[in-house]
Amino acid sequence: MGKNILIVDDAAFMRMMIKDILIKNGYNVVGEAENGMKAVEKYNEFKPDLVIMDITMPEMDGIEAVKTIKGNDSNAVIIMCSAMGQQAMVIESIQAGAKDFIVKPFQAERVIEAVSKVIG
Repeated sequence: MGKNILIVDDAAFMRMMIKDILIKNGYNVVGEAENGMKAVEKYNEFKPDLVIMDITMPEMDGIEAVKTIKGNDSNAVIIMCSAMGQQAMVIESIQAGAKDFIVKPFQAERVIEAVSKVIG
């Protein structure tokens, strides 16, 4: 059985792209969220094996969401996504507890490499 993954991005087409890559590679997408607040709710609801989360989102950004999720579940596994030129935010998200990051625009190989590295 594939690992369960929650996708968090405020852009629906980005969620769709990631979902497509994951499903084609045998992963199970259990939920999607469009902001950090929804991500925290959905994490608590689904307890996924992995969260792939955008950094820049409305209502609650990815870094705050990582801190909240990790505060509730120290075993949470999170990979961050960011556009080019957000190095400071990437470092901050790793310090907050993220395991890896993927740079947008996504390359399928890099997404799968990051996912398989952190959850197999």
